[in-house]
Amino acid sequence: MLPTTKDRILEAGAEIIHQKGYNHTGIQEILNAANVPKGSFYNYFKNKEDFGLQIIDRFQCHFDRMAKDILEDTSIAPLKRIDRFLSASMDHFQSTDYTGGCPIGNLAQEMGDLSPAFREKLREAMDAIIGAYSRVLAEARTAGEISEQLDVNETAYFIVAGWHGAIIQMKLTKNLAPLENHRKFIFNHILKA
Repeated sequence: MLPTTKDRILEAGAEIIHQKGYNHTGIQEILNAANVPKGSFYNYFKNKEDFGLQIIDRFQCHFDRMAKDILEDTSIAPLKRIDRFLSASMDHFQSTDYTGGCPIGNLAQEMGDLSPAFREKLREAMDAIIGAYSRVLAEARTAGEISEQLDVNETAYFIVAGWHGAIIQMKLTKNLAPLENHRKFIFNHILKA
């Protein structure tokens, strides 16, 4: 099935916003990249903010697909799934020369203080990411892979927050060392049974 005009606009916009940020991306730039006329934008979006909120949904769908493919694969032990998920993310960052980072994290840094609508949508997206980790950690606790005393929700929150901090450092150093350090720390200290 061919992508609709709206899909083409969202896809082009998501790519540009991921690289340049929301405020540094213009509507005309998005339309040029999508190869659609300017009037098309307002057929699908009320304004740029509405477009941005739908971009967050698109980024969240991408995360959900990755989570389903890796984090929900119950044929693999829970902690191994988390490790595979982090490794897949690291492979992606390496393939993009350490640019871009996490689109949800980027937008949270850029727009979290500026727009209540963005803040709420981004909080929901972050909560979904944390929830995905929390569910796998609950399975790991049941399987005896981690301590029964470990609060899976707090631990998931810590993993996601630490990962986003490591991504910032990765973008500055242009290497995987911050992400590798994060992964090593959580497996060697936080998630030890």
